[in-house]
Amino acid sequence: MVLAVFLWEAARSVWAPRPSAAAETATDASAHDHAGTADGNAEEENVTWTCSMHPQIRSPKPGKCPICAMDLIPVKATTGALRTVTISPEAAKLMHLETRPVERRFVTATIRMVGKVDYDETRLAYITAWISGRLDRLFADYTGVQVRPGDHLALIYSEELYAAQVELIQAIRQRQNQPPQGGLIQSIDMVAAAREKLRLLGLTPEQIAEIEKRMAPSDHVTIYSPIGGIVVEKLRQEGDRVRIGDRIYTVADLTHVWVKLDAYESDIEWLRYGQDVEFTTEAYPGEVFHGRIVFMDPVLDPTTRTIKVRVNVNNEDGRLKPEMFVRAVVHAKVAAGGKVLDASLAGKWMCPMHPEVVREAPAACDICGMPLVRPESLGYAAMELGEAPPPLVIPATAPLLTGTRAIVYVQDPDADVPTFEGREIVLGPRAGDYYLVRSGLEEGELVVTRGNFKLDSALQILAKPSMMTPEGGGVPSGEERVVSSELKGALRHLWMLRDRLRRALSDQDLDAYRQSFAEVSATLDTVKADSLVGESKVYWDEFAMLLANDVTEGTAVRDFREADRVLAAYASHLMRAGTYFGVVPEPPKPGETAVPTTSEFRSRMAVLWQAYSAVGEALAADDYQQAIARARELESTLQSIDATGLSDLAAEAWTKEKDDFAKLVSLMTKAQDITKLREAFSPVSDEMYRMVRRFGVE
Repeated sequence: MVLAVFLWEAARSVWAPRPSAAAETATDASAHDHAGTADGNAEEENVTWTCSMHPQIRSPKPGKCPICAMDLIPVKATTGALRTVTISPEAAKLMHLETRPVERRFVTATIRMVGKVDYDETRLAYITAWISGRLDRLFADYTGVQVRPGDHLALIYSEELYAAQVELIQAIRQRQNQPPQGGLIQSIDMVAAAREKLRLLGLTPEQIAEIEKRMAPSDHVTIYSPIGGIVVEKLRQEGDRVRIGDRIYTVADLTHVWVKLDAYESDIEWLRYGQDVEFTTEAYPGEVFHGRIVFMDPVLDPTTRTIKVRVNVNNEDGRLKPEMFVRAVVHAKVAAGGKVLDASLAGKWMCPMHPEVVREAPAACDICGMPLVRPESLGYAAMELGEAPPPLVIPATAPLLTGTRAIVYVQDPDADVPTFEGREIVLGPRAGDYYLVRSGLEEGELVVTRGNFKLDSALQILAKPSMMTPEGGGVPSGEERVVSSELKGALRHLWMLRDRLRRALSDQDLDAYRQSFAEVSATLDTVKADSLVGESKVYWDEFAMLLANDVTEGTAVRDFREADRVLAAYASHLMRAGTYFGVVPEPPKPGETAVPTTSEFRSRMAVLWQAYSAVGEALAADDYQQAIARARELESTLQSIDATGLSDLAAEAWTKEKDDFAKLVSLMTKAQDITKLREAFSPVSDEMYRMVRRFGVE
């Protein structure tokens, strides 16, 4: 019931009410006295009739929808932007509309992850047998026992070890019995060789020195722990025979552990090396532990759509146990451009392997010896809050999402009645309760944060572009369209750039692709807002908005799949604009098919195009002297292009085109004022575009 009341009240604000029978009678009664006024009001209302279910149906009089047979409803003609909707104050209250200003502010992205505690792989020691033999004694006789560096772990009986000790003792005795003047070098070498053999069998220098002091071989060797920690694996029993390399124990130093977390694909944007992570465990409710990110898996798990994030955690008290489940949170403060801000790293240097090592000046890492680097090289905006530019953001409830782009409704603060303009914008990533805005909005504008879908529905009923019907359902009026020479030239240039974008994509050249989109932006800037009026201006504002969003995405593409999607959108928007303004490439006429040329010739054509574009830019700036100078430069550039390197057929075609084009350019150079110059530029623009399509441009 409430929804029905809202729809009726909202409709009353944009639909002209049908006159009641009494009103019609009253009008007839006063027709003799006020015929002229009544007729005039009827013409001013300019009411058309549409179907609420099929807004593409438009009729100048009442009737039924030819699709669903519903009664048509009246719609007032509106003025303003193509996506503008005006409602009454009463309807605005029923719609519960709320607005918030677009603002620049630092926002915090909260990333929640789950994972578990694991061993620090750099602090695991695998105790193996360096010699073959029998385990006569295991001092660490159960899993979980704590050991210190140098503690004895096992006693191995080995015949090979006994023989090696005998060799050392014999070498020493031989050296002692040898006369000083003969054989001394040989004896010394034998002793050194015997010592090295024992070292390779796993004996420490102290054990070897003890053998030399005792001068008696031992048939057992003791294995000592190289680190302090916990015996987490006991893989052998007393009496087992072992061979070289067989593992006996695994010892883990649990004073430092890893926490391995799962981060979702959508959260990777905000994670950085060295970030502080806070986490809790079930074992210690309410207690928060901290660590730093040291590694992010470069490969995404295709099943869970997550990556592993590794966190280094100090565990001196030993309370964190491997396999404990944890819940972790990262708070990333976001600066302009989506960079993560960490004011504590401003002006600092940090180790790319050990993020806990941070210094005030360049130095080497205390742990690994690697040179420290600036945090900016690791993805941070390492500066104070007052220095970093805040991002442009809107509340997360404001946009109606359509993919990487979105529809927002912006309130006109100067309107007497609630008036809202729909606008397509390009969003950045979401950060908490906000979205970063890449293009389409300005700071201070008011965006609708509640009731925006109702406004979108109202636009859809009015057959205007909306989220559900991006191209709208109505058709342009029969108003004569004023198309300036700047706009024609800009549209022709945009068509040429479309071809260049396709070629860059086929060549898999993303740099050329992004550069071409940058040129699209410069071309859009050449069209002056005051050169268009009426419906032409309304539609150009719509198309320029869509093409500008294409530029925002096109200049930042990172892969070919994304580039293909953006190019398809650009081509679609350009076709709509070209169709409306009547600037659509015609298929080649007979005898005007594309001519095969060389890369060198297309490069010369690119120089010609630049000279032609310079004339258009001077005309857009209303600078007659500059435009004449650029026209003469265009004439000179044209004369410098010959048919060198072309086939006979291509050379003949170019000679003819060059002569025709030279005549048009000559007329332009003789123009006496800027008005005449603009008139002469129009056919030059037509011919230039046709030449580029026929001969190509590098």
